[in-house]
Amino acid sequence: MGAWGRLWVCKRSARYRAGFGFVATLLTVVCALAQNRPDIVWMRSGHGDGIFSVAFSPDGQYLASGSYDRTIKLWRVSDGSLVRTLTGHSDRVFSVAFSPDGGYLASGSSDRTLRLWRVSDGSLARTLRGHTSGVTSVAFSPDGGYLASGSWQEIKLWRVSDGVEVRTLTGHSNWVFSVAFSPDGGYLASGSWDRTIKLWRVSDGVEVRTLTGHIDWVTSVAFSPDGGYLASGSWDGVIRLWRVSDGSLVRTLTGHSGRVNSVAFSPDGRYLASGSSNRTITLWRVSDGSLVRTLTGHIDWVFSVAFSPDGGYIASGSNDRTARIWRVSDGVEVRTLTGYTSQVYSVAFSPDGGYLAIGGDDRALRLWRVSDGVEVRTLTGHSNWVFSVAFSPDGGYLASGSSDRTLKLWRVSDGVEVRTLTGHIDWVTSVAFSPDGQYLASGSWDSTIKLWRVSDGVEVRTLTGHTGVVRSVAFSPDGQYLASGGDDRIIRLWRVSDGSLARTLTGHTSGVNSVAFSPDGRYLASGSWQEIKLWRVSDGVEVRTLTGHVFFVYSVAFSPDGRYLASGGDDRTLRLWRVSDGALLITYDQETGSRIYSVQFSPDGRYFAYGCLDATVVLARNPFARREGDINGDGCVDDADLLAVLLAFGQTGSGQPEDVNNDGVVDDADLLEVLFNFGSGC
Repeated sequence: MGAWGRLWVCKRSARYRAGFGFVATLLTVVCALAQNRPDIVWMRSGHGDGIFSVAFSPDGQYLASGSYDRTIKLWRVSDGSLVRTLTGHSDRVFSVAFSPDGGYLASGSSDRTLRLWRVSDGSLARTLRGHTSGVTSVAFSPDGGYLASGSWQEIKLWRVSDGVEVRTLTGHSNWVFSVAFSPDGGYLASGSWDRTIKLWRVSDGVEVRTLTGHIDWVTSVAFSPDGGYLASGSWDGVIRLWRVSDGSLVRTLTGHSGRVNSVAFSPDGRYLASGSSNRTITLWRVSDGSLVRTLTGHIDWVFSVAFSPDGGYIASGSNDRTARIWRVSDGVEVRTLTGYTSQVYSVAFSPDGGYLAIGGDDRALRLWRVSDGVEVRTLTGHSNWVFSVAFSPDGGYLASGSSDRTLKLWRVSDGVEVRTLTGHIDWVTSVAFSPDGQYLASGSWDSTIKLWRVSDGVEVRTLTGHTGVVRSVAFSPDGQYLASGGDDRIIRLWRVSDGSLARTLTGHTSGVNSVAFSPDGRYLASGSWQEIKLWRVSDGVEVRTLTGHVFFVYSVAFSPDGRYLASGGDDRTLRLWRVSDGALLITYDQETGSRIYSVQFSPDGRYFAYGCLDATVVLARNPFARREGDINGDGCVDDADLLAVLLAFGQTGSGQPEDVNNDGVVDDADLLEVLFNFGSGC
């Protein structure tokens, strides 16, 4: 059954779930397994490296950016939010372009491929192979039928419908760094590092003329909207305007103090924008070549510029890892498209579920509001990467462990650093508070675990026994035990009261990256190479091994009700397992970044969050959490839930499932809650 068939079945099954129990259960599992993208509430990310290309969608709603970090990101222009990240290229992405109908996005990479992506869901439609060197530029023909790509000494023309290579255009003696179709689709222009611009006839690939005059690499070419002119930008610092009909030089625009990397005409043809290595975007009047204004704000080279379809805005992409949107009328920067540009090593929810803390390689801790993804506070003080973050049980403090060999304790209310704990002689990779908040445990590359008193920062004791890096520590829910896992492939269970070793769990054939207790304290989960093991705490017996990951598992976390286990790892997947029998319920492999270092459930179980190597932080809905208004707990807010509220209407007392808002009475408010969420999860 295809994806559309599964989707149809999932939707239709909701109507008949009540009457056909077994079939409904089966279809529910099918629906879950068919889903490979989390139900994302918000996603925050920035590129992890310079942005080389930006492009507006034809309707102006989206902006795409291609980066040296090997990804393409799709941003919503209206609010600057990240819609999705497209991964698949194995090397730098040099160029992105939307098809004229907005249905596809093309990308060219130094991995020698072009990729064609569906904008609607981010799926990969086609990979075009044939270049023997990196693909430095891509452009769609005006009718969307063809795609042109530039590479080393050549341009290829591809048919979009089936990906067939139509022809190869040769003549340049160096890299072709820019290609552009004329508005009528009859010609193709190319700019090269051989310092020339060539004009080609699309119908037969004949070279019509070569334009010379630049004294350094030509990095960008663009046709005017009426097709009468061609603009070229070069590393010689100037922009040249050529007449297409005869190739004559109309005008030379000078003023950049650096190399020109990109040029673009406004939709009405009145203006020309250029981006430069001097960190600025310059706006020129085409009629006389005068300088209209200079836009400043980027802190590194500007590689790409693009006008919005209505001409009201300019987008720019820079080596400073940001894309920015500017208002043309006054040059004001409207929005910076970025968020979190650091590799994410650890995420943690506050006990009340209101905040999410993040630690990464930018040496800072960041506090985000869960409700809307707004960054509330940035805590700075570590001199190196932050590997682990943890909230105190009362939510008043935040602890962090760093490769600067220290732990820091921060006050959440104002972000003040309360104290720094020193004593480890190597990186601190994991921190955890005891359930009563009195102690803080830390695991380190120095093979030790240290127990600290929170009130005064005194080191209570050091636990030794591991023969390799200690990568994870966790307290049992009752605070009696501390579990630790490390590179020596062993999990150790310590008594907190005296630091004695209670039990050693062996069975992993590779290092242990993560340990987590179940909420009731009965089980301990551990993540390692390609597997998760579930252990019974009372006697140390291995209950089961969960397999499915194909590389290291970096993080494991139990849902608050203990029924489910989440895992994330090096294989770019996030998996949800049923604890009772070890069944793999869902594998998410979209919007999961390049490597998942940390995953956590929110305290109420409604959400899970994860952080990735590619600087992505995601908050998503737990598919197994009871939805608001789902009275009978079948995962779908439907007629049965509405009927349940109506039958219980007017009843009073606490703990009634029909009392959705828990105010002690089943009334209009509960009815409205069901109606508001009607159809959710179905």
